[in-house]
Amino acid sequence: MPSDYLAEYVQKILDAYRQTPGTAGIIRRPDRLLAEQLYHRGVPFASVENALILATARRLIRPADAPPLNTIRSLAYFSPVIEEVLDLHTSPTYFQHLRHKLQRFYTAPNSR
Repeated sequence: MPSDYLAEYVQKILDAYRQTPGTAGIIRRPDRLLAEQLYHRGVPFASVENALILATARRLIRPADAPPLNTIRSLAYFSPVIEEVLDLHTSPTYFQHLRHKLQRFYTAPNSR
């Protein structure tokens, strides 16, 4: 049933977004609509997940004395990075590497 696939896809996207460091963790209607649009475009879940990872890593790579970044309040924040990931020809190993780095960063005793 296509609607079951849609609901599962949207839920996975929203769960991944909600758990992404730096986000408010709140899902709003526009977030759900964007997830549905991604489904209808045929964007693989892995690409969205990789975009969340890539954007999070980029937010961490900044000077220590830089002012703090604002909390991300919308899935739409990640739209340009999702498009970028779709155009990349990067090995999945790269994103796995980023995941491990982020995991170590956020579980370190002095993590932000």
